[in-house]
Amino acid sequence: QLPTGLYKKVLVILHDSILPYMNEPTLMIDFLTVAYGIGGAISLLALNGLFILIHQHNLEYPDFYKKLYSLLDPSIYHVKYRARFFHLADLFLSSSHLPAYLVAAFIKRLSRLALTAPPEALLMVIPFICNLFRRHPACKVLVHRPNGPEDLSEDPYIMEEKEPSESRALESSLWELQSLQNHYHPDVAQAAAVLNQSLSEIEDNISSLLELSACELFDREIKKKNADVPLEFEPVRGLFGKKNDIFTEHFTLD
Repeated sequence: QLPTGLYKKVLVILHDSILPYMNEPTLMIDFLTVAYGIGGAISLLALNGLFILIHQHNLEYPDFYKKLYSLLDPSIYHVKYRARFFHLADLFLSSSHLPAYLVAAFIKRLSRLALTAPPEALLMVIPFICNLFRRHPACKVLVHRPNGPEDLSEDPYIMEEKEPSESRALESSLWELQSLQNHYHPDVAQAAAVLNQSLSEIEDNISSLLELSACELFDREIKKKNADVPLEFEPVRGLFGKKNDIFTEHFTLD
């Protein structure tokens, strides 16, 4: 049992400062699989090391995607290591050989959690989901279900189900992203409206969006040059809208 702080310090540097210099990186399999099972930020940080062992040292982890799916909770859009997680998740979900039900479960869960996500996270996750549709066309039924409401009297997706194959995500629809088309932030609404059109074959580059912060989003907005918008179409005639009220004798609107 290691302290949480020590786990984080080791896992942050493990993939680039420890594993490349080990004669047998596979000795870290037990440590990384245990860390991956702890949950929370420690599991997110363990993904880097596991990625190297899976792709370079043929590590087999049967329940890897089930565990990755379980890491998707409301905090995923707020944690400090959000950019790192989505970068690796993008790599793990890049294979075209993944079953449609698994990818659909990830799409549906990310979309459901997006309903409470901040704008800077939404501007990243919506292109992320669009890229998953480009890689896995079989999942497009979530957007273009032939009979629409006739097929779905209620959402069959089971959010609490931990097994992706049992979540019934492929039977559902992405009403969450349609709701985001009415988001208060215009950039988010515009990004979500992309699903109303046919997606291009070229994937969106999300690397520049992974580190997007609320401060950067705010700075971008205040630098926009907007045309003057009239706020009052009828001139005010007095302090309270009346022409000859007693306040006009003592106050002016200059």
